[in-house]
Amino acid sequence: MMRLGCCYYPEHWPEDIWAEDARRMVEMGLTRVRIGEFAWSRIEPQPWRYDWAWLDRAIETLHGAGLGIILGTPTATPPKWLVDKMPDMLAIDAQGRERCFGSRRHYCFSHPGYRGECSRIVAALAERYGDHPGIVAWQTDNEYGCHDTIVSYSNSAAQGFRRWLERRYPDVTALNIAWGNVFWSQEYRSFAEIDPPHLTVTEPNPAHVLDYRRFASDEVVSFNRAQVDIIRAGSPGRDVVHNYMGFFTEFDHHAVSRDLDVATWDSYPIGFLEQFWFSREEKLRYARQGHPDIAAFHHDLYRGCAKGRWWVMEQQPGPVNWAAHNPAPLPGMVRLWTLEAAAHGAELVSYFRWRQAPFGQEMHHAGLLRPDSVGDAGAHEARAAASDLTVIGGLGRPPKSVALLFSYEAAWLFEAQPQGRSFRYMELVFAMYSALRRLGLDVDILPVDAPLDGYKMVVAPSLPILEPDFVARLAALGMPVLFGPRSGSRTEDFQIPEGLPPGNLRAAIPVTIPRVESLREGLIERGDGFEIARWFEHVETALVPEERLLDGRGVVYASDMLRYLAAWPDAALLARVFRRMTKEAGLETIDLPDDLRLRRTARATFAFNYGLDTIDLADIAVGEVLIGERHLPPAGVVAWR
Repeated sequence: MMRLGCCYYPEHWPEDIWAEDARRMVEMGLTRVRIGEFAWSRIEPQPWRYDWAWLDRAIETLHGAGLGIILGTPTATPPKWLVDKMPDMLAIDAQGRERCFGSRRHYCFSHPGYRGECSRIVAALAERYGDHPGIVAWQTDNEYGCHDTIVSYSNSAAQGFRRWLERRYPDVTALNIAWGNVFWSQEYRSFAEIDPPHLTVTEPNPAHVLDYRRFASDEVVSFNRAQVDIIRAGSPGRDVVHNYMGFFTEFDHHAVSRDLDVATWDSYPIGFLEQFWFSREEKLRYARQGHPDIAAFHHDLYRGCAKGRWWVMEQQPGPVNWAAHNPAPLPGMVRLWTLEAAAHGAELVSYFRWRQAPFGQEMHHAGLLRPDSVGDAGAHEARAAASDLTVIGGLGRPPKSVALLFSYEAAWLFEAQPQGRSFRYMELVFAMYSALRRLGLDVDILPVDAPLDGYKMVVAPSLPILEPDFVARLAALGMPVLFGPRSGSRTEDFQIPEGLPPGNLRAAIPVTIPRVESLREGLIERGDGFEIARWFEHVETALVPEERLLDGRGVVYASDMLRYLAAWPDAALLARVFRRMTKEAGLETIDLPDDLRLRRTARATFAFNYGLDTIDLADIAVGEVLIGERHLPPAGVVAWR
């Protein structure tokens, strides 16, 4: 059964209330508590002078109440004395400015001195608490990349990038060829001449940018691995996790997760709705609920990162403080979000935070408790969710149905050379995911190298770099596969493939893309019952299109079980294509109301109402009801066997 927990900061509160806080957590149904991830200045107030006493007492208090502790490494918030000791540890932004002390995440991943200090503090924590029976897991750092902190242009990063290039290319001549540096006379004589790609007169070479993004991601992987290795040596048998964020692609989460036991993420559905690309209509319609697919999308994405094990490390319990606008959740939504995570296979949902802080940058961020320690709305809903989980019991692993292939490298490539301002990889992926969910389908979001045994259908929203072996593997699956626009459009070196796009995919789907168009807002190409906006590809082929524009130009082409989508699709076109594919795959679909979503597990099916009106499930076969009712109120959940 899924556990519940919270994020707690004993250093923020008088010690004489710690025991009562712990007692109330247990009474609420919580069994896990995360601490320590921002406490470096209290653990080590002076260089090499540790103050363990307060943390010893906090851990004993929480453990004594029966709570399992997730101990965070404090490396997201290096103290002022450390910054003063090595000021060049600060990251440099794209405009050449230092990212200074005074908030958090003020470091460059490439700085060797800071890496050494991180290893020292993590080793000290592991030595002191590694065998403590109350420590059940460790969290490395906190939210890698938050506040746009993955890519740094510091001197340390420049030196690290040159070393990275020397390992990647046999010599600088090979690099010049791979990057196409003959263009604009950009050729280098040695690796030592190469700088990070910023502060150029106009846009830098996209191949240079892509390699720099690859390098920056690899720096996160090695930074994280250094901490993991120390923790595993000093605290064997405990899970090691990291908490990822929403709609974030600045580093390869799949690569980082290979060193972890569990992938976790921080779920703020209302904040993410406000911060990202959603329309004004959607932001108003779902202002207090979040879009119906935001939380589920990330559940399915991060479940695919660490061999199926995942948690919600921070669950929004009320208004947040960091979005442009921060409304309160609709009554019942905190419970819904909690149960939805359980339906998607979470092992833990941990609420952020236990008590709202009366000081600092996050004073307006709600907790389970108000600053005066009175239970807030989130506390009552957490308690209700704990009761529901007891009734539901274990759910088993989610079934395999549709695999959606996700590539962080694809996002970097399109950001390096978007060609159209509105071509956003994450938005395209989300649109396809949402279209699948509106048909009542269960989706696993997987890395491109994941095994696909047991799935019935594969969707690749866009994979610009396609190797021949990968194409052959998907063609041999004998199941419906969709490749989205710009798939196969570039080589590993960021060049147009020989023979034109879609490159290696042409061996399986005989189409050629000689020209592409990016379409400004309002410039629409119309088909029979659908519209194309943002992106359109001209296709040369002997194949007869499955879908075409009114003027006859093709949009969707099929060759055996493989399809190519040569445009940015709207919801109507996606629904048509996916219905055709699911029929071939033998998958049943349901045309769900806009605000209703389903999720199946091994032992139960769930329905979630993200709308503002009651939804009658009369058209859906509902079995023995475990919780809820068939007439689903706003923020309502029903689960049946």
